[in-house]
Amino acid sequence: MYSQGLIGADGGSEETQEFLDAFQARIDAEEKIEPTDPMPEGYRRTLVRQIGQHAHSEVVGMLPEGNWISRAPSLKRKLALLAKVQDEGGHGLYLYSAAETLGVTREQMTEELLDGTAKYSSIFNYPTLSWADMGAVGWLVDGAAIMNQIPLCRCSYGPYARAMIRVCAEESFHQRQGYEIMLTLCKGTPAQKEMAQDALNRLWWPCLMMFGPHDGDSAHSEKSMKWKIKRFSNDELRGKFIAATVRQAEFLGLTIPDPDLKWDDSLNGGKGGYHHGEIDWSEFWRVVKGDGVMNVERVEMRKAAWDDGAWVREAALAHAAKRSAKMAAE
Repeated sequence: MYSQGLIGADGGSEETQEFLDAFQARIDAEEKIEPTDPMPEGYRRTLVRQIGQHAHSEVVGMLPEGNWISRAPSLKRKLALLAKVQDEGGHGLYLYSAAETLGVTREQMTEELLDGTAKYSSIFNYPTLSWADMGAVGWLVDGAAIMNQIPLCRCSYGPYARAMIRVCAEESFHQRQGYEIMLTLCKGTPAQKEMAQDALNRLWWPCLMMFGPHDGDSAHSEKSMKWKIKRFSNDELRGKFIAATVRQAEFLGLTIPDPDLKWDDSLNGGKGGYHHGEIDWSEFWRVVKGDGVMNVERVEMRKAAWDDGAWVREAALAHAAKRSAKMAAE
């Protein structure tokens, strides 16, 4: 189902060059790969890793926002934040379902998250210290996510691409919602604008890290682009995000916390682009490996939720089995 080639003496599948070339030809012709199509094992594993990480990020991303629901400054803000958290949960469900079409179970993906094998976006291992962080998360974090996710609507794997269409529509709304919070704060008192600037200062660099290592240092980017799982490199997406966000910050009257940020007309084939300061990749890898401020708490909360929901999963499975048996008997 997942690969095609000669069967080796150990019973495994040996993917022939002819099969790999034929698969790449389908990719190059912009054909969508569907769950029942033959595919290289490396393609399947790459998708499982990326979609699983994406799903985990959506669900873990609910935690810092859920922490602010009870402290939102108005009923309107509370309702909007509740709706956003609900959306993120739905995104996780779409993505877990897409990953399941590749032969991995949701239980397996969750176990890998809880034991540290699977990762989620490093940005969610930073604390949200003020209400302004809810604006900055929407504006910056969801803005960075959109830069990553819009090209995924053209991903070569059909279920992932289709799931991303709705995800992107809702993430776009989340980004505008966050920007509106920042705009309100920046039009408010000096203390409110200072709070907005502080949130930008703390989240700017972690947001740039969301796009992943520089192109030459990424272990997966080149192959993902060859298979058209990704359409742009990490640095290309990071540059697009910076270019869009700098203008938005200027409108808000906020300062990007990067003294080395400067425009260069010669970049991007004469279209121009920004040079930015050096990213602290040692911090990025430290957080990815579990040493962020919120790493332990985030995983503990996911484990508690998974354990607390065990009875619901068991009841649903028992009901499904009973119904199947009844239908079979009839």
